[in-house]
Amino acid sequence: MKIGIAGATGQLGSLVLEQLKSRTEAGNLVALVRSPEKVEGIEARAFDYEKPETLAAALEGIETLLLISGNEIGKRASQHENVIKAAQKAGIQWIVYTSILKADTTTISLGGEHLITEKLLKESGIEHTILRNGWYTENYTGSIQGALQAGAFVGSAGEGKIASAARKDFAEAAAVVLTDTKHKGKVYELAGDEAYTLYELAAEISKQSGKTIPYQNLPEQEYSKILKGIGIPDVFADGLASWDVSASRGDLYDDSHTLSSLIGHSTTSLESAVKTALN
Repeated sequence: MKIGIAGATGQLGSLVLEQLKSRTEAGNLVALVRSPEKVEGIEARAFDYEKPETLAAALEGIETLLLISGNEIGKRASQHENVIKAAQKAGIQWIVYTSILKADTTTISLGGEHLITEKLLKESGIEHTILRNGWYTENYTGSIQGALQAGAFVGSAGEGKIASAARKDFAEAAAVVLTDTKHKGKVYELAGDEAYTLYELAAEISKQSGKTIPYQNLPEQEYSKILKGIGIPDVFADGLASWDVSASRGDLYDDSHTLSSLIGHSTTSLESAVKTALN
């Protein structure tokens, strides 16, 4: 059974690929990427969500497709529709899609495009599984070095609990699902075992770095202005600030432990994630 991984050279896709290599033969894997020449060790095919006329041919002979959501905000629903239509033409039997935690209720602005994609999958007639991924811990630990330089960790999440997990945890879950058909038809809400506030994250950074790094909770517009001031594009800066506000409402919290159940072990701890970011 050939498994196609769309976006196999991306941050998540590359980790899924590594996990799959330990679960199935390399000959069963196909990397579907914009630049096939960058892939070594397995078959790679050119695959661009924005080029619908090329997608069906690239999917020929593939039974199972991992559709990793695109990273262009505002374009993803149409891009995913291109892939789903191509999958219908190519005879794909099963699509596994990376959605967002609580896609049907979240106030996070990203939720809309994910929900549209979930609807398209339901209407496609193709068997599918929805992986509603929570936040990657790296979304926050990526800011640690900047916080150390600035002397504070800033955000707009207030006392909101964030049940994030490391990207590698979500990648492992995808690989587990892709290699066992018992997961067909399921919708999984995936989040970390450990939930924390940004106050607690700042305390952990302080503990491990030996520096006092307080968390400063800011109004959404003020946080967005700071992000723009350090060079983050306006649309993305506004998004980051609004997503923090959604986190303050509990949209990034889940205590079902479904992710750790899928992968068979605890998700990466906040302590470990901070340690990795500091080293």
